[in-house]
Amino acid sequence: MRVGVLTGGGDCPGLNAVIRGIVRQGINNYGDEIVGFRYGWKGPIENITMPLTLDNTRGILHRGGTILRSSRTNPFKIEGGVQKILDNMEANKIDCLIPIGGEDTLGAANKLHAEGVSVIGVPKTIDNDLSGTDYTFGFDTAVNIAMEAIDRCHSTGESHDRTIVVEVMGRHAGWIALHAGLAGGADVTLIPEFPFDMDEVISHLQHRHSKEGVDFSIVVVAEGAVPKEGGSFATVGDGELDAFGHVRLGGIAQALEKEIESRTGFETRSTVLGHIQRGGSPTAFDRVLGSRFGVAAIDAMHDGERGKMVALRGADIKLVELAEAVGTLKVVPPELYDVAKVFFG
Repeated sequence: MRVGVLTGGGDCPGLNAVIRGIVRQGINNYGDEIVGFRYGWKGPIENITMPLTLDNTRGILHRGGTILRSSRTNPFKIEGGVQKILDNMEANKIDCLIPIGGEDTLGAANKLHAEGVSVIGVPKTIDNDLSGTDYTFGFDTAVNIAMEAIDRCHSTGESHDRTIVVEVMGRHAGWIALHAGLAGGADVTLIPEFPFDMDEVISHLQHRHSKEGVDFSIVVVAEGAVPKEGGSFATVGDGELDAFGHVRLGGIAQALEKEIESRTGFETRSTVLGHIQRGGSPTAFDRVLGSRFGVAAIDAMHDGERGKMVALRGADIKLVELAEAVGTLKVVPPELYDVAKVFFG
């Protein structure tokens, strides 16, 4: 069979592990030919391809990013985009396409499946907000990077008696902030699922600083966190939307820095981790999970499955309907955030 592969949306540690798994399993066990479509959905729209072979996927397991490159192209926002994909799938004699991506990439894949495109999806997002799977590869790497940054902020914050606000990724879901905050010993963690009360934040910090010998604090905030009172903490950047209708976020850490310092008198600094979280080598967990996803996607294709997504359920790789995966975001439940709040202040 001829298999198409693409990586869409933001880059993510572990993408190359998935590509490598697809190629190894497809070629060695089934005799498949693997065609890589470059730059996300732009590849099958404009027929930008590259062969994926045992040779050119050797040595990529530890590499961050994606050898196929990526983009946030939305085929449903491009005139004739769907038909171009159908035509190029036929021209390349593709039997099944394996899109690797998050809610936007796989949401487009689900719609394309309804238009007649044979797809098996692989979940990818550092935000860990895709339904249908317990974890996505890239999340573990992002959390470990954020945790290490928080560890470093502890030492410099303590040295200068400063409160440090650390902003991490998380537009609608606070999984990275929650896990990194817990693992890094944050004194306050703010996530999009639960709008925060600024008075409570200030109270937690003042209570902590009232303890003998404690003169610094760490606040971890997801980029999409919002206050209950709204207004002055707007996190919208320049207002420009991407192809999937998302506004660029930014500014919550700086806003908190100013508010905390003005209301407490504590010297406060902010740092934004940004793209550092999703660059670089994947952790062992993400390399293994990505490899398992790649192998499972090829197996599912040869089992005749279509319109499905590989998923981690417990310790096993299962198949779920794509519609289930992209129907609703997986967000942090109240009981898990309650665990984080035990350590506030």
